[in-house]
Amino acid sequence: MATATTAATTTTQNNIPKWKVSGDFFDVCKCNMPCPCIFAQAPTYGDCNGVLAYHIKKGNYGETTLDGLNALGLDSFKGNIWAADGTTKLNIGFFFDEKANEKQRDALQMIFTGRAGGFMAQLANLIGEVRGVEYAPIKFEVADDLAYWSAEIPRKIVAKAEALTGPMTPPGKRVQTLNPPGSEVGPGAIATWGVSSADQANAMGFKWERKGRSSKHIPFDWSGP
Repeated sequence: MATATTAATTTTQNNIPKWKVSGDFFDVCKCNMPCPCIFAQAPTYGDCNGVLAYHIKKGNYGETTLDGLNALGLDSFKGNIWAADGTTKLNIGFFFDEKANEKQRDALQMIFTGRAGGFMAQLANLIGEVRGVEYAPIKFEVADDLAYWSAEIPRKIVAKAEALTGPMTPPGKRVQTLNPPGSEVGPGAIATWGVSSADQANAMGFKWERKGRSSKHIPFDWSGP
C-alpha cells in the first residue's frame, strides 16, 4: 500500500463516490491512564503502541453497503504524534473484516487508508510505514451503556476494556472528555475512558501483552469526498 503522501495524491485522481460511515471506535494502548496522546501531548513513556478498533454501525460507499463491518489497526510511534513539526509518524498495520465481499473490501481499504478523503485522509498524513493489510475474522462488542468494549482476532489480537469508575463517579455515569484536542476520530469528539483488561498483539511485527493501561471509546461519523 502507498504511503500517506502518495495516498493523498491518488485520492485527487480517482472518481470517489459519496460515502458515509458511523459507528464505534476504541483503543487500548501502552500509556498510563489517561493517555496523554488524546490531549495532543507526548505519550507516557515517550513512545506508544496499541490497538485501534472500529465497528461500522451504518455506512455506504456509493451503492455499497458497509453496515456491520469491522476494522482493526496495530500502531506504534515515538514522540508526540500531534506535534506541529510533523516529524513523528505512525507505523501501522490494517486488518479488515473477512466477511466483507470484494466491493466492500475495496471500500474499507479506500476509507481507512485515507484514499477516499474525509477525516482518515487527514490522519493518513501521520502515517510513515504501513506494515500490511490483511483480512481476518474480527469479533467486536460494545455494551449499550459503555460499561465495556472489546475486539478480537483469534491468535493475533485481543483488546478489552472496562469503563473507568471510582468512588465519586455517579452510578451509571461514565468518565468522559469533551472536545479532546488529539482525538483519533476527528473534532468535536466525546471520549469515554476505560481501563484495559486485555491488550495483546502478535502480528505484522507488532508484539506485546499487558493490561491495566489506558483505553477510550469514541463514536465516529465520517463522510466524503
